[in-house]
Amino acid sequence: MTEHGLGAGLRQRHLTMIALGGAIGAGLFVGSGIGITAAGPGILVSYLLAGVLAALVMRMLGEMSAARPVTGSFAEHARRAFGPWAGLLSGWMYWALLVVSVAAEALGAARIMSGWVPAVPDWAWVAAFMSLFTLSNLAGVRHFGELEFWFAGLKIAAIFGFLALGAAAVTGALPGHASPGTSHLFGDGGFLPHGWHGVAVGMVAAVFAFGGLETVTIAAAECDDPVRAVRRGVRAVMWRVAVCYIGSMAVIVALVPWNAPGVADGPYAAAIESIGVPGAADLMKAVVLVALLSAMNANVYGSSRMLYALVGRGDAPRPLARLTRGSVPYAAVLASAAFGFVSVVLSLLWPRTVFPFLLNSIGAAILVVWALIAASHLRLHGPSVPAAAALATIGGILLFMLGDAESRTQILTTGAWTAGLLAWAWYRSVRSARTGRERDPLPS
Repeated sequence: MTEHGLGAGLRQRHLTMIALGGAIGAGLFVGSGIGITAAGPGILVSYLLAGVLAALVMRMLGEMSAARPVTGSFAEHARRAFGPWAGLLSGWMYWALLVVSVAAEALGAARIMSGWVPAVPDWAWVAAFMSLFTLSNLAGVRHFGELEFWFAGLKIAAIFGFLALGAAAVTGALPGHASPGTSHLFGDGGFLPHGWHGVAVGMVAAVFAFGGLETVTIAAAECDDPVRAVRRGVRAVMWRVAVCYIGSMAVIVALVPWNAPGVADGPYAAAIESIGVPGAADLMKAVVLVALLSAMNANVYGSSRMLYALVGRGDAPRPLARLTRGSVPYAAVLASAAFGFVSVVLSLLWPRTVFPFLLNSIGAAILVVWALIAASHLRLHGPSVPAAAALATIGGILLFMLGDAESRTQILTTGAWTAGLLAWAWYRSVRSARTGRERDPLPS
């Protein structure tokens, strides 16, 4: 058992795959189509810039987590740097991001299954998936880690298979398929058909896709050697994600025109179909299904551990800290899974109002979390170029989103969510001052 009451059953290979499972999901397979439509081949620049930003943030987070590996990870670092309000804001913002992502992934997976088995409605598939991954997360952490290792491993193998097949088609090494050369990169309106504005829109989508990498530092607290696990895990995750993300985008925009029908909704399927692979649509649907289910599993884990950490710092109700005999925070798992399921129900009842609001409200949440990570590193470790560069880039993205008509709603709704959390933190501080003491946190 760790010093925080949780089990210590994860190994290095589990840790890497948990992070990959959370990072490679709906944002890449579904959201990338929107980015390609906005930026054209310039999506390569968007993902490269977003990848550099993610690498800077993960490097700083890795340094802080190696120095102090705790379940709350960046929320605890923010708390140490700026006080309780920063830990509360960072922790609850990330929890909301993960549980709403679980809902989006559950819906995406259910729609794929309903296309294959129309007799079973979406809600039944959602119930089945949510039940499966709730049970997975209620098992001992080593059992969960083993399941996610193989789940995410299948996903990574499929992506590398896609990259190998796509590279062969692009270079003309695939029998019966002539190389497209650079015709789609520069011939369909140019490399930047919508200029740098399109690249900026694509970067917003890319940043959201990179969200989830932070789970590696949350999970490290349940490893036998958390310090070593964090250092190795951050390095391993970053290069794998960079290859999967940027490599995938390069293959897609080289094989098919960025404005071709179907790219916006299914860029991977469109690329495979252009090669002429039999059953390409169903093949890619199967890959996307595995990716979504793996991300669901990892995000239920990450959200439950963050919620448990919030309880430990007095920022969430104490009953949510209850553990099983195997040191699994079952109350936090059930609460996180329940909120994800409620979000799905809201999407089915009010698909055009309530659920889009939830999605918009966490649209810029990852940027808020990343900004707090960079600011915490600046405060705890002193001035540094990576922290300053990351904060400047995040500030530029937020200003762009505020000025962009399509992105402005995300900024405003995320801003409302942020204001609400800060108001709650302020109320708690005032109440603590009046009573003369803050609510005692759980022992850590």
